Amino acid sequence: MEIIGEVQGIIYKNEINSYTIAEFETDEESTTIVGYLPFINEGDTLKLTGKFVEHKEYGRQFKIDTFEKMMPKTLGALERYLSNGSIKGIGEALAKRIIKKFGEETIYVFKNEPNRLAEIKGISENKAIEMGEAFVQNWEVWQIVGFLERFGIGAEHAKKVFDLLGANAIEQIEANPYILIDIARGVDFKQIDRMALDLGISYDNDKRVMSGIKYGLIRSTYNGHTCVLKANLIEFVINLLDVSTENVEDGIINLSVKNEIVIEDREEEEYAYLSNFFNAEAEIAIRIDRLQKAKNVKKVSNIEEELKKVEKDSKIELSDKQKEAIKLVNENNVTIVTGGPGTGKTTIIKTIIDIYEEKGKKVVLCAPTGRAAKRMTETTGKEASTLHRLLEIGKIDEDSLYKNISDYEGAPIDGDLVIVDEMSMVDMFLMNYLMKCIYQGTKLILVGDEDQLASVGPGSILKDLIHSEEIATIHLDKIFRQAAKSKIVLNAHRVNQGEGFIKKEEISDEEEMKDDFFFIKGIYQEKMLDEVISLCTGRLQNYGDYDFFQSIQVLSPTKKGMLGTKELNKALQEQLNPNIDNLPERASMGAVFRAGDRVMQIKNNYDIYWEKDVSGKKEIGSGVFNGEIGTITQINEREKQVEIRFDDEKVAWYEFSDLDQIEHSYAITIHKSQRKRI
Repeated sequence: MEIIGEVQGIIYKNEINSYTIAEFETDEESTTIVGYLPFINEGDTLKLTGKFVEHKEYGRQFKIDTFEKMMPKTLGALERYLSNGSIKGIGEALAKRIIKKFGEETIYVFKNEPNRLAEIKGISENKAIEMGEAFVQNWEVWQIVGFLERFGIGAEHAKKVFDLLGANAIEQIEANPYILIDIARGVDFKQIDRMALDLGISYDNDKRVMSGIKYGLIRSTYNGHTCVLKANLIEFVINLLDVSTENVEDGIINLSVKNEIVIEDREEEEYAYLSNFFNAEAEIAIRIDRLQKAKNVKKVSNIEEELKKVEKDSKIELSDKQKEAIKLVNENNVTIVTGGPGTGKTTIIKTIIDIYEEKGKKVVLCAPTGRAAKRMTETTGKEASTLHRLLEIGKIDEDSLYKNISDYEGAPIDGDLVIVDEMSMVDMFLMNYLMKCIYQGTKLILVGDEDQLASVGPGSILKDLIHSEEIATIHLDKIFRQAAKSKIVLNAHRVNQGEGFIKKEEISDEEEMKDDFFFIKGIYQEKMLDEVISLCTGRLQNYGDYDFFQSIQVLSPTKKGMLGTKELNKALQEQLNPNIDNLPERASMGAVFRAGDRVMQIKNNYDIYWEKDVSGKKEIGSGVFNGEIGTITQINEREKQVEIRFDDEKVAWYEFSDLDQIEHSYAITIHKSQRKRI
């Protein structure tokens, strides 16, 4: 059956799959609706298809099969829709004034004469046009949203599909469903394939086979791979499409001719790449080779004397390996310094800075994440930047796997030496941007631990460069005395060597060991949840000044389950930031946000405006990036905005409709911790 009405309130929404429980009012009754409703807000008018069911605990509910977003039927409903934050710049007060001014003409004005909105005080002509365009685009996108949902493609891709295919996107998709493989990341290929077959496309159709090949390569990139064995790809596509080997071989040839994929012969094996992955790898190799073969114009003469001078001035004694590393940097344009925690990498960086700056050389420090850049600044006393900010990388469609990487230009780096820390976290695309921005003759020093987790993005740059044996590399393996007092450092090295954690009886009475590592073994989830809460709510203060909001980060390998980040965040929020004063809060995507919450940005937003107080002067800018962490400082119900102060002190304002871009960060996944920016 069909029912038409208005969403009065959202009781629950799952942030991952948009499963929603909401209060819904029709002309006949108020009821509870349950089902998948991506990007639906309070005040939206919907036509729902489904049936009424009786829940044993919650009673009568309408279970949704499909939905369609509709134009509001009454002025009151239209006012509530305009007020819900779906159109940027329109809040409750402005929505009232718009309805009062235009009444029954409101929708017509938005769609056909948006310039008339400027008749309302406070709306400029430019803003009026923008509001009209946003209103129309919202509805066009929603037609696409409903269509794509049938094929397992999330609503977050709808705007991208609209931008790329235009108003007749649905017609184009129906003509060739496989174009979605080229547009949206994470699509359900089987549903798209089923649709295509229903439309009459044959099993061995060229479009079907070539899309299956590209899908197989895209799937491999989700796990960080840049290429796959051609033989494995053929086997995957045969099983996926139920076609012959000849069909797949022909498809590979056709895609190669079109330059959409590349087949490379290497070590008596054939590997298949998506073209832009191959091109990125090739560009990195060419540029590194060119850089290291350039004239060594930044070389310091009498390096031995300079080392002695630094040791004397800084009152440190460099190890033979550390001296060897610095000499290697001096002799080469590209150098890798690798080693585990506590092996002296930071001391090498500080010594390089001292030597080269004393000679009038400009040293640039950078790292892939804000957290790593901040730590680099603290340990060296010299300002470090994230690679994104250093390279001034502009707005990039990160989901598109078919862009030509050469199209993206960063800012040339003004420096004689560029030192990149935490190189293990740099993926192939970021490395490619970096290499494009380094002048010939600049020294590039790559510092990192090859045993750390690989980058979140595709590629394993640090390991591959080391194993190529083409780049001058120094391996640090000695743990320095101060670091050797840390159980964290010792256990990290033991794990890498295949050994168990250090035991109490292995520590001599003379050794002074920090109480900085605890292993708590448990098999019951409920007990471990209690342990985590206990540690975060004061227990760790027995061992140091560990305030949760300043010093503690909970990590979990998964989002799901009692010990996944979703449930951990709920439990920790309840303990650490309960709403005891009944202050304003805002529900979004299955979470409830309140002032004082720790939150993380989960997607790059290049446009969001922020302000920052720097030594009494206001700095303004735009852009908050995936992994940046901050604290909600205010929820303004009147303006429908949430204010967030990030850990680098910038303050940004989020419309209620933008809250899908943040999630709680009391607990984060280990995967997300690699992107954590401070």
